[in-house]
Amino acid sequence: MDRFDELQIFVAILDAGSLSGAARRLRRSAPAVTRALAALEERVGTRLVERTTRRLAPTEAGLRLAEMARRVLADYDDAVREDDHAPLRGRLRITVPAVFGRRHVAPAMIDFLDLHPALQVELVFNDRNLDLIEHGLDLALRIGALPDTGMMARQVGQVRRVLVASPAYLARRGSPASARELDAHDIIFSEQRGASEWRFRDGERADGREFAVRLAPRLIVNDIDAMLLAVRAGRGIGRPLSYQVADQLADGTLVRLLPGAEPAPLPVQLLVPSARHMAPRLRACMDFLAQRLGALPELQPIPSPSPFDALQRG
Repeated sequence: MDRFDELQIFVAILDAGSLSGAARRLRRSAPAVTRALAALEERVGTRLVERTTRRLAPTEAGLRLAEMARRVLADYDDAVREDDHAPLRGRLRITVPAVFGRRHVAPAMIDFLDLHPALQVELVFNDRNLDLIEHGLDLALRIGALPDTGMMARQVGQVRRVLVASPAYLARRGSPASARELDAHDIIFSEQRGASEWRFRDGERADGREFAVRLAPRLIVNDIDAMLLAVRAGRGIGRPLSYQVADQLADGTLVRLLPGAEPAPLPVQLLVPSARHMAPRLRACMDFLAQRLGALPELQPIPSPSPFDALQRG
């Protein structure tokens, strides 16, 4: 077995999460896959994969080798491609936030696959920021600021955290005139990790400085759809992302509150490990998503509120 073949098998093992899964994916025998991994570990002189009865996970050395192996394999794919117009082939693994992914990325990927019949796409819906290298992912869609990881990001839009309530709730309880009045209202949280406060922008400050308002929510859920169900039913005030309620705000089912107090917008970005070693199929996918998502009205900047909407902290 040549060394290039060993790299292919090693990457397949990590992608499949098991030796048997890699064997099925590559249409090889399980003993052949096991021997290839053992030979590669012998060649590099260290253990690349930790094996237990229940799971398989790459070691630190394995993660480093996997990153380099993926680059080698991608470069090989590019080298053997006859021309830039040849059909795109291979597999792409993309991670997206659950709600955004269902509403916008999945429909886009269905259309993308229609354009490229030889491609395979795996969508991983997860609200955690999965490590692309560790989980064998080619592309991620992230909402919010990104840490400095050295990866390449491409912004396709922005969203805001918006306060919303139903007309029925506002008719019964009135509208808060400032963020400080929220403690007198029924609040519905969809935040996780024990959050107990919302941050707001001080409309009286030109530097956009924010401050926190601590709240005691009436209802706490860890699912955005459940939170919006309660808000639409008139049970309180919620704080979703703007794209999650764009339709309801447009048809009047929900009302946007205190727009002048909203914190700075959050960027919506596509993230890849490296632009230098980007395979043609990944570049085509990124360009397609950037064009499709960039055209969504939900991701366009929301007009700045008038001075009369600015937050009053009194």
